[in-house]
Amino acid sequence: MTKRQKRTLVWVLCIIFASAAGYAAYYFTSLYNQVSGLQKVGENSPFRSLPVTETTKTTVQDPPKWEGSEPVNILLMGVDARGVKEGEIPRSDSMIVASIDPTRKTINLFSIMRDTYTDIPDHGRQRINTAITHGPNSAMQTVSDLLGIPIQYYVYTDFQGFIKLVDAVGGVDFYVEKDMKYLSAADEHLYDIDLKEGQQHLDGTQALQYVRFRHDQLSDFSRTGRQREFLQAIADKLKSTTSIMNLPGILEQVSPYIDTNLSVGDMWKLASVAYDSKMGGSEQIPPNPLLREETIGGAAVLTVSSEKKLKQFIQDTLNASAEDETAPDGSVPASDEESPADAGASTAPMSVVPSSKTEALGAEADDRQ
Repeated sequence: MTKRQKRTLVWVLCIIFASAAGYAAYYFTSLYNQVSGLQKVGENSPFRSLPVTETTKTTVQDPPKWEGSEPVNILLMGVDARGVKEGEIPRSDSMIVASIDPTRKTINLFSIMRDTYTDIPDHGRQRINTAITHGPNSAMQTVSDLLGIPIQYYVYTDFQGFIKLVDAVGGVDFYVEKDMKYLSAADEHLYDIDLKEGQQHLDGTQALQYVRFRHDQLSDFSRTGRQREFLQAIADKLKSTTSIMNLPGILEQVSPYIDTNLSVGDMWKLASVAYDSKMGGSEQIPPNPLLREETIGGAAVLTVSSEKKLKQFIQDTLNASAEDETAPDGSVPASDEESPADAGASTAPMSVVPSSKTEALGAEADDRQ
């Protein structure tokens, strides 16, 4: 190779390295800007209309510092903002807790039935989907009290944010288990549902139809299961090489529709952990054996027959996921303070695919009738 050829090669390599460095700088700068924009403050916050008082000041409270090693629980909330007035906070249409264990590299999903009747701090007993109307920290505290685990972070979005996310990742290949059809004249058919059974590629609008559908015999019971399954499918798509390279563009699409209290630093750490983690348990809350259908104040609600057993169920699910196996008998210990009736067999239909822990819990409840 001549000296001229060597100089040319050196210049070409310099240009390649400079271009790569420039792209990397652009990529990470864009990514940082988009991630930091997810946390809304001031007039950009969807909770700006809430008064800051002794009972509502938690809406602007900073989350606890996360060192990156202890388990983290994130409350994912999707709201239906249709027909909501300016400044009004809609009730949550879906609530899913993603529990991430960075040490064991596992992720567990708990979807909470929106009609679950529970204590809302400082606001009495109401359906859990009203908790967000008092601010995100009120919702986090409510869920924390119900499940018996700390909720450090929240992510809040609406229908449009969900549609934009699915479209931004290029849609999701997914198996629709049955025909789904529902016409919504009240929305001028903007949110009609019309899906056919089979494997197909769902765009954002079709995906929203899938996770919203509840017009069958199992109603919200089957819907929460579908939401968890589809969330896993989106997570898998986001982990693909193509999506990672397009992450700044994806975030740019969804940023206007998302609010969170996650800091940029914590997002980086969590993203790294989530990428290397495996999916553990995926459960409905309350599980059917601990769920009761009641009418309170003229409204149909779901109550928990034993909050102690529910908290134990959460811990058993997390422990079984960490050990990659269930407890020897899969049972939930009964409290000495509870009567046999407290076990309360469910009057609700069973989940489509109940877990072994749920089945064991149901058997325990059945034995005590």
